[in-house]
Amino acid sequence: MLEALYYALNVFVFPCSFDTFFEFLPQMTQTCAQLAVFHAVISCCNCVQRFRGVILSIIFRPVHLMPVKLPVSGVVITKNEADRIGRCVNSLQKLCQEVIVLDSGSSDNTPRLAREAGARVEHQDWRGFSAQKNAVIELASQPWVFLLDADEWCQDGDIEKLRNLMASPQFESADVWSCQRQTCFLGKSLSFGGREKEPVERVFRNTLRYLPAQVHEKLDLKNRVVKSANIRIQHDTARSYEEFSLKLDSYAALFAEQNVLKAKNVYAGQAPIHAMFYLLKNYIFRGGFLDGEQGFYYHWLHARYVLMKYTLLSVKSKTKIQDKKL
Repeated sequence: MLEALYYALNVFVFPCSFDTFFEFLPQMTQTCAQLAVFHAVISCCNCVQRFRGVILSIIFRPVHLMPVKLPVSGVVITKNEADRIGRCVNSLQKLCQEVIVLDSGSSDNTPRLAREAGARVEHQDWRGFSAQKNAVIELASQPWVFLLDADEWCQDGDIEKLRNLMASPQFESADVWSCQRQTCFLGKSLSFGGREKEPVERVFRNTLRYLPAQVHEKLDLKNRVVKSANIRIQHDTARSYEEFSLKLDSYAALFAEQNVLKAKNVYAGQAPIHAMFYLLKNYIFRGGFLDGEQGFYYHWLHARYVLMKYTLLSVKSKTKIQDKKL
């Protein structure tokens, strides 16, 4: 091999004797080694250039800090909501200093799952929607309250919107912030019929309370400043058609019981008139029919609910009048 190298150098590079060749051999070996190292460095630089973006992203990747909790208490009332309470509590945990769940005697794993999600769980027997919500607000230690039902939650983008709102100077200018509730029925988010941006007052000072009511409870907003926020609350209103129908039946009975003492002018035919008006307003004029099959069943059940609650109210009112005559 050395003879071949000697011959190549003698022919192509410079003429030399065989003895001279051996004198230069150590220098040539060192030079070759240096060239090999240089070639390796160049190859490494090319590799670095090729993967520069990946390397820089690793070196300068952002540090994800834990989000700052704000001075707000997340509050929820529950009973048998094991399949939904985790989603609700996790949503509140991203924003609130504390999350409080007031359970009224669940027979499933609702309390355990709520605790595992990070909530403080208390118990109180059922006293009605308003009384139950007022009780959980009483437990709140923060100056502001964010109230969700167990079948509600906020997406990350809306949590960030609320965080930005609370950090802004305008936040303290109101006592109540009204959000927009997006109803989901049997797997479909309703985009029409008045259920896509239903206003609900859910962020408020912890000094506010709900007015006495068995159903369709409302905050006492007398002398309070209410403002609107572009924040969506997602509402998964029904597990099934049958469950939703039974829930509306119970609401109809509570409505009639609640309003029988207030109903001064109960007239014949008011139940079908109210039901027809509901369909015309929400299913036709507000475009509820555009939500397809789910839109049809949702508004049909609500029209049935309106018919039932006014029918029950009429029956109870007549019974009350007859009892007075006796």
